[in-house]
Order: sequence, then C-alpha cells, then structure tokens
Amino acid sequence: MGVTTLTGIIYFGHGARDIRWREPFDRLKELWQSAHPDIPCELAFLEMMNPSLEEAIQKLVNQNIHGIKIIPVFFGQGGHLRKDFPVLLEDAKLKFPNIDLSASCAVGESDLILQAILGFTFEQVD
Repeated sequence: MGVTTLTGIIYFGHGARDIRWREPFDRLKELWQSAHPDIPCELAFLEMMNPSLEEAIQKLVNQNIHGIKIIPVFFGQGGHLRKDFPVLLEDAKLKFPNIDLSASCAVGESDLILQAILGFTFEQVD
C-alpha cells in the first residue's frame, strides 16, 4: 500500500493505568503529523486507554480514509501481538470490509529502531 491522501496511520500500543505512559505516543503522533500533514494519524490502545483500535479506525474512516497501516509500538512479538492483536485486526477487517487494513511488524523488530537505541545508548555512555 503506497502512502497517499487516502492512507492513514495508527500507532497501536498496549495502554496503561498511568496517563503519563501515553505521553511518548502523543509526541509520536504530533511528530508524524508535523512531518506528514496530509496523512492522518491516530493512536489506539489494546487496553486501559482510549481509543481502542476499532475507534481509531472509525475516526480515519470518518475522514474518508480507505487504507490504514497499523504500526504496533511494541518492542517485540509477545503474547499480545501474537494472540490478541491478530484477533482485533481480523475483527476490524470484518467490521470495515471496504478498508484496506494492514499492519507492520512490532517497531522493536526493526533494525532501524535497534540502531536508534544503540545511538541513544552511545550518547548515554559518551
């Protein structure tokens, strides 16, 4: 799926009881929107926070978005991404049959992210 004006992004995280936990997600969304103002972005959470994945998809659908790439902001493929997320994604595909829904791997599985962590670590010990 190419990035077009009919494409939206959802950053999908776990969620937490402490509202401060979502602050990096809010910053991530703001950074995306600053860099790509024509490509809408929403946040979604598995539990304990809103919006849910379905609610975030609906927000984008309401903006006439027809393709959505979900980016799981998890460090790796734990039980939530192996078991819970596929069920949520399949349910969403049934609820939104005319929307092209797809997901990337967990961000922590990307060499780009791992290299960024190495860079951060280098700054901490330098």
